[in-house]
Amino acid sequence: MNIQRGIHDAHTLYRNQVMKMYKKLMLVINPNAGRGGYKTGLGEALKTLDKGGFRTTLYFTSYPGEATELVKHFAPDYDVVACIGGDGTLSEVISGLVTLPSPPPLGYFPMGTTNDVARTLNLPVNDNVSAAMRILNGKPHDFDVGLFGDDKYFAYIAAFGVFTDVPYVTPQDQKKWLGHLAYVLQGAQQLNKIEPVHTLVEYDGGVIEADLLYGSMSNSTSVAGILKLPEQLVLLGDGMSELVLVKYPDKITALTQMLESVINQRFDNENLLVLHTKKAKFTFNAPVSWTRDGEDGGAYTSVELSNLPRAVQLIF
Repeated sequence: MNIQRGIHDAHTLYRNQVMKMYKKLMLVINPNAGRGGYKTGLGEALKTLDKGGFRTTLYFTSYPGEATELVKHFAPDYDVVACIGGDGTLSEVISGLVTLPSPPPLGYFPMGTTNDVARTLNLPVNDNVSAAMRILNGKPHDFDVGLFGDDKYFAYIAAFGVFTDVPYVTPQDQKKWLGHLAYVLQGAQQLNKIEPVHTLVEYDGGVIEADLLYGSMSNSTSVAGILKLPEQLVLLGDGMSELVLVKYPDKITALTQMLESVINQRFDNENLLVLHTKKAKFTFNAPVSWTRDGEDGGAYTSVELSNLPRAVQLIF
């Protein structure tokens, strides 16, 4: 009996010593992202993490918002949190992390349709093994998070106006089979619905009142995979957000010139403003629909946005 007890105790001691050598990783998986392609290379990625010293626990989401709930509840028990999914999944995970007193660093396995954050960071998409290697060999970098109103967050953008509702009005089956093309097709259907929104914008640098086609506060070089901001304008952990305002031009020729400026990444057009601010307040004459990280953000007559500097750390 004593021999069996000794063997059991020795086994327990060995197991505890081995486990102390490993770090604990929480991996949140959205099984619907990237046309359900999360399985590709997942086994090899987990093996890579295990060899690199991580014991990984998988958490699958089954409804919108669940990733946030999972992170709030379980993330404090882990050394690193990571997620497999698109911008929406990443946004949900970050929304959970920012509520924690000491959030663990975040790894990202991009597996979505538009992947604005992955484009900003120049990360390969749909490559789980490469993502696992980034967690092992990368470094945590400060990442600002946006506060929308009093209690909502956005990882990289809050926006209103032309085309901003395309990501969440595009049918899920079209996203699955057509990918980014689905957004382009959906956006083309809205060209005849363009209407300016009279807006009062109060920000760190002053006040702007104008009829706007588009407005956003962001921390990304890529917006919906269409608008591309120069990398030198966007620093992810500097405590400043990019305020982008597109005024309604008084002539059709001015609209054409502005579109050419966007395509060629020239931001010297009088109707296209790119500013830097820590906070901004938008006021409208009637409720205006917003999107937060590509998802429906609700409609407001007035909303305040602010930058939460270095709220999380992203590994890349």
